[in-house]
Amino acid sequence: MELFFPRQRGGAHSVLGKWTPSTAGGRVAYNGWAGVGALVVALLYPLVLVGFALRYYTRRIDRAAASLGLLGVVGLSAVVWGGLTIVAHLQFSRRGFIAVAAAAVVATVAAGAAVGFARAGGRGTTIVFAYPSAMTALFLPPVVAALFSVTLGSVILPGSTELAVRLLDGPLATAGASEFLRENYTLEGAAYVGMWFAIAVPVGWVFGCVVTLANLVRPTR
Repeated sequence: MELFFPRQRGGAHSVLGKWTPSTAGGRVAYNGWAGVGALVVALLYPLVLVGFALRYYTRRIDRAAASLGLLGVVGLSAVVWGGLTIVAHLQFSRRGFIAVAAAAVVATVAAGAAVGFARAGGRGTTIVFAYPSAMTALFLPPVVAALFSVTLGSVILPGSTELAVRLLDGPLATAGASEFLRENYTLEGAAYVGMWFAIAVPVGWVFGCVVTLANLVRPTR
């Protein structure tokens, strides 16, 4: 309210109370702006709550990444996904082993990129590049491994199919892309990897935006 009605600033502690318009037109504008503000708060409040929760975890991850350093993060990713690659070598076919190894390399590079972009500074750089890179580093190898593991596949792939159906029937149908995707693509094999990579980027952007929104509402010291 104080943005468009400067006379309200500091009025909360005045003995006269908070200032309100005295003319009919002023009252209409005042009440209209109050309604817009209430709508904005109702829409953004859930996102702010999500942002607070995500900010807590992202700050812990940031601290861990800062303590490890760029080489430490890359090394940790190489160890974790290298372990998955060793398991793939022992249990999967040669094709499955190569696929998991390639995903591990991409994930390790993405982990380093996430740290590098976050260190580069700038809210835009962090949102556009760091968060999607982090999502790719976390989710790409397990999804690829699920294509060749019955155990992982029974957990990840059905959920991926259900998610794909919801996206096709929901936002993608609204955007007009659902029919094109259904006619030209089948969700099997490498399509799962493409789907999760396509999801990682916008999900990373959403996470970055809600964390930024939380920082704007209640900045950290």
